[in-house]
Amino acid sequence: MMISDNMAGALSLSIIDFILSFVFIAGIGAILYLFPYINKLGEIKEEDKY
Repeated sequence: MMISDNMAGALSLSIIDFILSFVFIAGIGAILYLFPYINKLGEIKEEDKY
């Protein structure tokens, strides 16, 4: 799909960029939200030696 080289094309590209920025920010937020759960899955239980 080609975006035309005029004001309407620039506006549509800006809208697409604006929406995709929210998608990427939400994706990064979801990954950061899952870090504590991923950490609990990889936790190694240490036995008491005493």
